[in-house]
Amino acid sequence: MVENIVLHRDAGQGRLRAIRSALREITVPLIGSTVTPIVVFLPLVSITGVTGTFFRALALTMGVALLTSLALALTWTPTLSSYFIRKYRFENEGSAVEEESFAQLLAAEEAGLGSFFRKVIDFHQRCLRRALERPWWLAGLSAALIVSSYICYRFSGTDLMPEMDEGAFTLDYWTPPGSSLTETNRMVLHIEQIAKSVPEVASTSRRTGSELGPAAVTEATRGDILIMLKQHRERDIDEVIDDIRQKVVAQEPAVRVEFVQILQDMIGDLTGEPEPVQVKLFSQKPAELESWAPKVADAIRKIEGVVDVLNGIENTISGPAVTFQVDPAVAARTGFTPEEIATDAATIVEGEPAATPVVSNDRLYAVRVRFPVDKRASLETIGDTLLTSASGHTATLGTLAKITELPPQTEIRRENLLRDVTITGRTEAIDLGSAINAVQKKVNSLHLPPSIRVEYGGTYKQQQKSFRDLVFVLILAIVLVFIVLLFEFRAFAAPVAILASALLSTSGVFIALLITRTTFNVSSFMGMIMVVGIVAKNGILLLDADQKFRALGFFAEDAMLQSGRRRLRPIVMTALATVAGMLPLAFALGAGSQMLQPLAIAVIGGILISIVLSLVITPAVHYYLSREEPNLAQSTISQQFLTKQK
Repeated sequence: MVENIVLHRDAGQGRLRAIRSALREITVPLIGSTVTPIVVFLPLVSITGVTGTFFRALALTMGVALLTSLALALTWTPTLSSYFIRKYRFENEGSAVEEESFAQLLAAEEAGLGSFFRKVIDFHQRCLRRALERPWWLAGLSAALIVSSYICYRFSGTDLMPEMDEGAFTLDYWTPPGSSLTETNRMVLHIEQIAKSVPEVASTSRRTGSELGPAAVTEATRGDILIMLKQHRERDIDEVIDDIRQKVVAQEPAVRVEFVQILQDMIGDLTGEPEPVQVKLFSQKPAELESWAPKVADAIRKIEGVVDVLNGIENTISGPAVTFQVDPAVAARTGFTPEEIATDAATIVEGEPAATPVVSNDRLYAVRVRFPVDKRASLETIGDTLLTSASGHTATLGTLAKITELPPQTEIRRENLLRDVTITGRTEAIDLGSAINAVQKKVNSLHLPPSIRVEYGGTYKQQQKSFRDLVFVLILAIVLVFIVLLFEFRAFAAPVAILASALLSTSGVFIALLITRTTFNVSSFMGMIMVVGIVAKNGILLLDADQKFRALGFFAEDAMLQSGRRRLRPIVMTALATVAGMLPLAFALGAGSQMLQPLAIAVIGGILISIVLSLVITPAVHYYLSREEPNLAQSTISQQFLTKQK
């Protein structure tokens, strides 16, 4: 808007007349170029899951911000311009014929060009003329961009979420099944000491018998340690995790550990897919699952970058159990009831809640009453424990019930009523897509029996769902943009030309991701969708000018060249302004910026390449699809304009 006002002022118009002329010229394309990015965000409303949770608020914010900016551009900006834009030394407030004012506008634009920008415009004119004269050159460029996009995509790698350094992570641990609480405490305290010995660790917080995530039954042999890192440190979080992992595995080999950052852990809990790598084996034969699951885990463990592999058998074993089989006849003769014996046995093993809780600091605390430790040290001591009935009779527990110890049992897990075992793992220094490809090759090389069905779940499954949702969003966004352009230009040539350059501009997304070594994830995918709307905005400005030149009688080629000359400066200005606004996110400046860093990199790459494509591909495609020539009178006027310009 401001650029247009200044141009009309430089053409000799007064400030108020320049503002009115600029509003009359730019209002329609400005509305169209604002509505186009907004409709790109509309399909995000229908997305569910992690993608919808993260980007629905972004879409709403962007939509409201764009509508607000449109209102300000049409009201507040012209008002401020009437005060802050200085008068031109040669103002012409009198009436003039349209042709003369248009000639003055072109002359003012030429006069306002600097030497550098004039060279840029001349170079663009030569490239555009070549594209208009040689369509095969244009087709070759388009094919090269498509091929380069595919190659960059294949080498960039894929993930669900961007790689982040949250400054904290969770260490999940499993001590051997049947370990006592005392032994578990000893091993975990040692692990805490190992973590605290690392210079980058600021503090730790440990839980046993409970874990971060949804409420679930957690045994005393399981728990987690929350490890906070120092804000200023030399190593990143992956290096610290790898250091602690190596020390724990070397010094506490009996403990199985798993490392995950907090946000990733919470996302995994919310989606029901806590681990990035999950290989699910389904079979009706439990023996086959118990035999093949460790073999699959051993094969996966050899893949570089796949860590914390659990075979689904050892990490799902419940501790040994003690059963008390009461003899009713013996119990009756000795004056005991089966209920009394069951209560006493439970009190020995796990304790019974006291009838009255303890009150401390106005809070109630439940108290569990247990027999002394020496009464439950072994099955023999449990059997020799003397019990007293309500009637006053006494007897040892061993005489009242048969006490047996069951070996550890593997938890039986089913999905869709089919028994399964899940081998899990996490990734380190490798993208999710490459890790899953390597896992699939390893599993296929094992030649599992036909009775075992294999499925891949975890974060990979969630990634595939999110990508399918975003592909749907992209297709729907393209359709909506096409409809908006069709309403604005009332012809098919302009929408096809604009979308051609918009889709080809996505090649800049993949090139930028490859250069910056950033994976293609939901954040960068969202940036690619945004590029379509942003680039379409540039095409609207360009083809709107082309329509005006053709209405004045310019031939199709001359109108296209003049519209490129007229709109090059505002297109470059808005593109560079958008890039500048995305740079802080691209450099990951500020807390949480790593989440949107791939989005910023994708938008910057797409916009930079769109500067060229919007000014070459869009006009060239529109030229080939629409070649309406003016009548004789109009062509005479256009030649006069071109003569004056020269």
